[in-house]
This record gives sequence, structure tokens and C-alpha cells, in this order.
Amino acid sequence: MKTRLTFALLLCSVLLVSIPYSGYTQRSDQRIFTTKGGKILTMEGKSPAYVDAIVVNGGKIIFTGTNNAALQYRTTTTKVYEIPRGETLMPGFIDAHAHAVQYTSTYDAVDLNPLPYGHTNTIDTLLQQLKDSLRKCPDTGTIIMGNGYDDSRLRERRHPTVQELNQVSADRPIFIEHVSGHMGVANSKLLHLLGFDNPDTTVAGGTIVRDANGNPTGLLIENANVGAMIYIAQHLMPKESEQEALEKSLRKLQRAEKEWFAYGITTLCEGRASPAAIQLVQTANKLGRLRGDFIVLPDFDTNKELLKQWKTYYKQYDKHFKIGAVKFTLDGSPQGRSAWLKDPYVNAPLGEKPGFKGHPIYDHMQLYHYLRYVTDTLNMQVHMHCNGDAAIDEGLRLIDTLKPYITKDMINVMVHGQVCREDQVPHIKRTGIMPSWFPTHCYIWGLWHRDTVLGAARANHISPLRQGLDNNLVFTIHTDAPVTPPDLLTAVWSAVHRRTLMDSTVVLGSDQVISAYEALKAITINAAIQWDEQQSKGSIKLHKRADLVLLKGDPLVDDQRHIGVKGVFKDGVLVYDNE
Repeated sequence: MKTRLTFALLLCSVLLVSIPYSGYTQRSDQRIFTTKGGKILTMEGKSPAYVDAIVVNGGKIIFTGTNNAALQYRTTTTKVYEIPRGETLMPGFIDAHAHAVQYTSTYDAVDLNPLPYGHTNTIDTLLQQLKDSLRKCPDTGTIIMGNGYDDSRLRERRHPTVQELNQVSADRPIFIEHVSGHMGVANSKLLHLLGFDNPDTTVAGGTIVRDANGNPTGLLIENANVGAMIYIAQHLMPKESEQEALEKSLRKLQRAEKEWFAYGITTLCEGRASPAAIQLVQTANKLGRLRGDFIVLPDFDTNKELLKQWKTYYKQYDKHFKIGAVKFTLDGSPQGRSAWLKDPYVNAPLGEKPGFKGHPIYDHMQLYHYLRYVTDTLNMQVHMHCNGDAAIDEGLRLIDTLKPYITKDMINVMVHGQVCREDQVPHIKRTGIMPSWFPTHCYIWGLWHRDTVLGAARANHISPLRQGLDNNLVFTIHTDAPVTPPDLLTAVWSAVHRRTLMDSTVVLGSDQVISAYEALKAITINAAIQWDEQQSKGSIKLHKRADLVLLKGDPLVDDQRHIGVKGVFKDGVLVYDNE
């Protein structure tokens, strides 16, 4: 890329040629970063630590120290960059939990996200966007898809209805996916194709929401939503040859990878992968189409019979691909009011009576046997999606029961843990499970949680990061993209401030804020620990991989939401340039 950053990285001024140490062989990708007013934040230690310069060669950090000592490595082909005042170089961010492959499905859908990442804040706007898409896509055999609508931030504070989607088209199947990914709304045509307009149809682990007369409202929750998405993929997507479909999917995956790079992330995650998603990442890897590292978690339900096959890649990279754990989804979404709670929601969701607490996805004994199969028979670690406190109780109980089968090298993770009670945090520590929290909920859904979903006491304790630190927990934070974009710096800002989007004067749980440094640890060295890669990633240290992000600001001082990413390096190679 012919930009000023790239030019600066190629700039070599007065040459100082020397032999740095015995056995040293310079590769063509050697780089030296020195500080000229800027900073190199190492993320090593309990408090912020800095070095003046680093040298990168062969994809690894081969020197950290002073500017003058680093420049002794320079030859005629070395690329040198002087970090100016106001910029910070630090370890590349590590994706603790998101859905990179699932994110690619949003590229073919109408963007229905509200503020701060979109502009769909009324149902009228939503319907108009779908109508505009309908006019642009005359193929009557394909579906009109929308993605990212959020009833909590629509002015009407409700889901669109089947009748409203029928206004867009009664003849063409339409489906809009909720921002949580746990529910969506279908029009009558799609409900009929699914067989969900039959009053006797039920879905195990899911809900076809019906009105008082037994008619479907269009809203499909959990496994009913999953069933709709599977049907759409199999029957209603554009017809293409196998090779055309593969090439299109590969291009979309590479597009997603670039978005992750643009947010400073060098290690990506697909946190609930179907067999097709795993095959896609594998294929991209074999064809040399990946530049970032992809950690993939097979979804247990759709991969039961394939887990022994995927075990080959467990905890070890094949170039840029590895299997990190097996994913179990124990409940739903708190903002969508499908998470499994101990006490009722403040306001029951559509189709449910007062006193509704959500429900589990699995039967207790069924889940026990599934988890034991993975941990005992396969000797693989698990990630458990647990949003509600009842789901957290269930996950902790089961891990306690399974301790005889859990080996020391297993890093089992509780994903999200949003509605986490105060008494559960010490239990998490005793159990040895590692939490990955999602503090951006405070920012985007804070007032919704407080006023509509949970009430003040529970809402103030979502993502209890301070209590986690007080209990000596090592935790990560994540974005759950596409629930939000893979915007980890906003997640850091949310952990530090816990201010709400709809009223910035409201701090949701001021006793749970943490320092910027602790929040940055959650997306660097702690995330490396979660993936058992702390020996090679997560900090700037001699012999670690040169996964680096150059920021247009100081993430310990500046408003993290608005710090730009200037450049990203994967294994020492520039993969993103935003001069």
C-alpha cells in the first residue's frame, strides 16, 4: 500500500551495519521500531511497562531495549519506523470470543443495526430498508434477509410482527435476524415453508412465539431461529455452482479478516462453528488465503459425530488454523430476554407470562453426558455460553461434578456470564473456570437492562470485572461479533467507564469499573492464556511472535472508543495500513 505509513516503514536513513549476535540471519521482513516521543507498551507485568525499541525478524521479536542498541541490527534492507509522539505500539489484540464466519453472513443481508453502529431506530425505517432491498433483488426464488435489528433500541421498543413483514412482501420469504443472534422474525411465507404456521408444530430447545389465538407472531427464538437459518441456507440462498459458492465464501471470509485487522485483532475466533464453517476455514487455510490465526470452536450439537476428526487440530496450528475448544450453548440472550435466570425478568418478553425466567437449552443429565464425553473421552476443553445466572449455576455445577475428568491443561471457559451474581464469582474461582465477559453490554444495552430486563440491582452487576479482579480471576473480554462489530477498544472503554449509550451520565455499576491497563490485559496476555498461547503471544517479549498493533493514541489515557488503528502486523508482516 503506497501510503505514508508504508513509506515510513520502508525508510532507511544513515546505515549502521553490524553483526548483532552470533548465528544471526536477517530475513527480508526485518523491521525495527524505535520511539521518537511515542511509546511501546509491552503488556508484561502487573503494571504498565515500556521499552524504547524492538527488532522483528523472521516473524518474531528478536530484541527489546534501547533505540541505539536496536539500530545496531539495521542493514540496507531493514525497515525502520520511528514511533512519533501520540502513537503507541503494543501486542496485537486476541479475539477471546466472536463469530468471524457467522459475521460473513451479514454481508448478504440488509444492515438493520441501530446506533452506534447503524441507523435503524424505528420500525418504519426497518421496513423501508427491506422494501428498498426487495426492489434491488428481483429474483423471486431467493429470500430477503435483514440483520442486526434490536427491539431495545427501536423507538417502538418491540419486535416487528409477521403482519409488518408481510407489508414488504407476502409472496417472497423474509427473515430478519435479531442483533443477539438468538432470535429473528419471519413473514408468513417463510413460516409456511418452515411448517411453523401449523399450530401443533414445536421445536425442542426453541420457541415459535404465538399470540393469544395461537397464531405465530413471526418471532422465532433459540432453536426455532436456528432451524430457520438452516432452512434458509439449504433452500433459499442464490443457486450457484459449488466452485462459485466456495469462492464467494472465501472472499467473504477474507473480507471479515480485514475487518478484524482494522480493529487491531491478529488472532480471530469462530466461537460456534457448524461443520460447513469449519470446512470453510480449513479450505481457506490450505489454499493460503488466511493471514491471521483462526481459532475455531465446533458447535457440539452439529458436530457430535465429527469431533474425533476435528481433534486432530486441537490446540495445535496447521499454519493459521486450530481447534480451540468445543462450544456448548446453555441458554439465550439477556437483551433478547431468552437467557435463563434464577429470578423473573422485570418485564416478560413477547409471548410469555409475567414471572418468566427463560429456560435452559439442554436437559441437565443430557448436558452432563455430553460434557463428560468431550472432557473425558475426547480430552478436550469446553466453552460454555452462560448468560443468565441460572445458566451460570448449571455450568458451574457441571464443571464441579466433572472435575475427576478435567486435566490440568484444560482451560474451560464461561462465555458471556452477563447476569452473574455476587456469590457466583468466588464459585467461578473455586471451580477453575475462566470467564470471558462482555462489558459492552453496559454501554449499548445498559438502560434497557436496568429498566426493562433485569432491574437496577442485577443490571449494575453485569460483567462484574472488578469483583473478578478482587477474587484473583484471570478473565478476558470480547465483542461476540456480529452482536457488535469486532470492536475490542470499545469493549475496553466500556470496562473502564461502564457508561450507557442512551444517557452518558449513567454509570452502570460504578463499583465494577477497572483500570485501562487491566482491560487491555483482557484482550492481550489474558486472551493468550485463554487460548494457551501465552508463550508465543499476548505481550512484547523476546522470542514471542511479532503480532503488533500501532495505535493513533495512548490506550491507557485516551478515550479508547476513538483511538484509531494505524497499522497491524501479523508475524512481523504489515497486514493493515491506515495512515
